[in-house]
Amino acid sequence: MNFTGEIKRDLLRSLPEKKCCLLALLCAAADTGGGLFPGGDGFFFTSENERSAEYLLGAAESLGVRMTVAEAVRDPKHGKDKLTFSCRGGRGEELSKEIAALPPSYGLDGCCRRTYLRGAFLCGGSCTLPREGKKTGYHLGIVFRGREEAESFRDLLEEEQVLSGVLMRGDKAVVYIKSREAIADFLAVAGANSALRRLETVAEEREESNNRNRVENCTAGNADRAAIASAAQVVAIEELKKQGRFSALPAPLRETAEARIAHPALSLSELAALLGITKSCLNHRMRKLLGTRGETESYGREE
Repeated sequence: MNFTGEIKRDLLRSLPEKKCCLLALLCAAADTGGGLFPGGDGFFFTSENERSAEYLLGAAESLGVRMTVAEAVRDPKHGKDKLTFSCRGGRGEELSKEIAALPPSYGLDGCCRRTYLRGAFLCGGSCTLPREGKKTGYHLGIVFRGREEAESFRDLLEEEQVLSGVLMRGDKAVVYIKSREAIADFLAVAGANSALRRLETVAEEREESNNRNRVENCTAGNADRAAIASAAQVVAIEELKKQGRFSALPAPLRETAEARIAHPALSLSELAALLGITKSCLNHRMRKLLGTRGETESYGREE
């Protein structure tokens, strides 16, 4: 099951009992994957998730309305059937008027606004997490039928301390969240606790992976710098030999130079251990070796 499915599974655990919350749920369905018929004689919603559709049908039945399948369309992109359910006339007309009478989503009361939030994700939401080896990040989006509904929902999220944005995609509007922290806040408000734990686990694993990569990159960088330094040291020593000045070096410097030429891949720490001296002493000798090129004076004895 993908992460969107995990969130929806959490949100489908229980149906609201209060009438106001049931209306808020169906209002969310109308604002995302559905709407009210012109003239206010009915209500419809579209869903490609069977469990979400059953959930919404249960909400309508709790309000005394039976909805029927009005259309079934195959979505070739996702390989799923999009089912449109509707009810018209009679109790359907009454329900559409009750939904139309509700305030914008940001103006709903506490319990109703959270029910609306869950309904919006069930009908128009999706969420993706970073995938190993893929250039994907955290992204949660909910598609609304228009900008007005999307901006109202953005204001609702803002009042719940969840930061989001709105963009237009054709004639649809998308409310999006792209930070891991804001998605975690959304899941907490929506009550998707299992999905929230999964998100935290993924975030921890990603942080550990990033830390490993940083260490590996740092190690590789240090190895590259060590290789460059070793090459420079070997070149300096070979130059001293060409100039015929190598034999005039003090014994400790000759010993160090011969060891470096014999072991160019060793780090300074490893070379110091091979010579039985400290890294500080080795650094001192290397500075003397590198400083001898072009000099004519004699070299003092190294302790």
